[in-house]
Amino acid sequence: MNLTLILFIVLAAVAVASAAGLLVSRNTVYAALFLVLNFATVAVFYLLLGAPFIALAQVTIYAGAIMVLFLFVIMLLGSERLPRGQVLSWQRPLAIVLGAVLLAEAGFLLFQRLRLTASLANPEASVNTTEALRTLGMMLFNQYLLPFEVTSVLLLVAMVGVIVLTKKEKGEQG
Repeated sequence: MNLTLILFIVLAAVAVASAAGLLVSRNTVYAALFLVLNFATVAVFYLLLGAPFIALAQVTIYAGAIMVLFLFVIMLLGSERLPRGQVLSWQRPLAIVLGAVLLAEAGFLLFQRLRLTASLANPEASVNTTEALRTLGMMLFNQYLLPFEVTSVLLLVAMVGVIVLTKKEKGEQG
């Protein structure tokens, strides 16, 4: 085993543990910090893949700006601990079914990826940097526009979720 594989395995364990910590944490500040740790490990994954620009964007945009915004909203609303909510009887079976579907889909995509044997071409030494950045920008806003927009909607839904979770009902003492 080489050093890159060992680093990948350690980072994968940290990423999975931080995601699990995010899901089970009842303290919203701790959950946000687990999310920052997860963003940082994903940035290191990008560095391992040879994509320093994406890694820098990951740290700057997500772990920096977005998490500062989330922590600001959490602190502004003054609810660091989530109250125990009522669990509806249909939520747990639906969550198990959706989790199984997601796991099956991820397994299928991983199996399809393993069947592909195409190798990546090494970049040439004489690559024009401005042309490469222009191509990256065109791909981001043409080919990858839908994932870009879905990510922005997910962030908006997460922010609204934080506000809804911490909103006090009228007449409730805080």
